[in-house]
Amino acid sequence: MASTNQHGVHSPFVFKYVTKCLYSKNKLHQNKSFNVLLKTIAYFGFEKICVKNKIEAKEWVQQSFPKIQFDRYPCDLFFTKKLDIPTFQQLLSERKLHNDSIILVDSIHRTAEDWKQWNQLITLPEITVSIDMLHCGLLSIRREQVKEHFTIRI
Repeated sequence: MASTNQHGVHSPFVFKYVTKCLYSKNKLHQNKSFNVLLKTIAYFGFEKICVKNKIEAKEWVQQSFPKIQFDRYPCDLFFTKKLDIPTFQQLLSERKLHNDSIILVDSIHRTAEDWKQWNQLITLPEITVSIDMLHCGLLSIRREQVKEHFTIRI
């Protein structure tokens, strides 16, 4: 799908996420990926978060949401700097994700390898919704959702 704003989104789940979360006026952090992370936690009311390879992100989450439980599985939101297919498959096989879990991958366009991994991930049958936000990407495994990919300008 081509780059779009909320008017090009037909999925109710993604439309609400884009309009009520991503496009909300709240700016919780200067770093765009951290801002998306914090807004996403607030929007969904997540309680169990896993943050890998981003110590400063974990610190911001703790400051903004002191009751968040870290590294409790299955997690509601998994935030990482990099994600490849074997790691994703391991998360699924170890039941560290549930049907409504969201995965945020930071810097999906940082290197050619990161972009390649992202494009491989979004083709997996378990991934039903993917959103490329340029500086980070969202993956969802909502089984009831039709498989769709979005590129959203935020």
